[in-house]
Amino acid sequence: MRFRARLVDVACLNHFSRVVSAIARLAKSCTLRITPGKLYFILSDRAANGGVSVWCELCQGNFFDEFQMEGVAAEHNEIYLELAPENLSRALKAAQNAKAVKMKLTNKHCPCLRVAAELPSLSNSSRIVTHDIPVGVIPRRLWSDFREPSMPDFDVSIYLPVLKTMKSVVERMRNLSNSIVIEANLSGEMNLKIETDLVSVTTHFKDLGNPPWASEDGCQSSTQGRDLESMAEARIDIRKLQQLLAGQQVNPTKALCNIVNKRIVHFILLHEDVSLQYFIPALA
Repeated sequence: MRFRARLVDVACLNHFSRVVSAIARLAKSCTLRITPGKLYFILSDRAANGGVSVWCELCQGNFFDEFQMEGVAAEHNEIYLELAPENLSRALKAAQNAKAVKMKLTNKHCPCLRVAAELPSLSNSSRIVTHDIPVGVIPRRLWSDFREPSMPDFDVSIYLPVLKTMKSVVERMRNLSNSIVIEANLSGEMNLKIETDLVSVTTHFKDLGNPPWASEDGCQSSTQGRDLESMAEARIDIRKLQQLLAGQQVNPTKALCNIVNKRIVHFILLHEDVSLQYFIPALA
């Protein structure tokens, strides 16, 4: 089992660093799945995290100048590692001005993901700063636990407002309540609401638009035949929503939200070369 990769382009390095930083805000520990074409950051620790799950997918060709990997076997050419994304994020932040960054799977005293940054120096010689990030190698019998979560059969799907605006609204509401109700309909309307014994606050968004979803057989999801004005809603932990919004330093090209009434909220954030899915279960 081998993995080595090299980042040279500064813009690609910073973009990759931002993706890892966003994951670090969402999860203390996650699974890094490496395949020949893609990297995945996966959190599916449902019980420990109150049901939150994360699936982030990026094409390695858009980030790395060199990328070589050999999986556990020819017919199972993949590697699954458990790591703390905060450690990887720190190593990449320290390498921000690097001429190049190399990543390599090593196993001297224990399995590690080595991040070596070639930093510019005043003399002709370069300085190499190395971070060894401990990882756990996940055996093949457990791989099936880390498959892409299926798209829920939602009641409403809607495009999100500008994330910076949404973030500032949620931050203000966070001071008033631990939970928030997200409701939306098929007429492009979405409301963020908090209700406590002392205060009731609602922020309305209009004209957001609804994605034209269709399943493989051409039928709409459970949105078909639904009254366009009726709201689907879910009450969720406001901190989990805040974590998602706080990690988005780059506004995605598309951001949308699917609501299964009173059960789950499913966010999809799409950049040109990264997609992030985030599932927050409704509170009872």
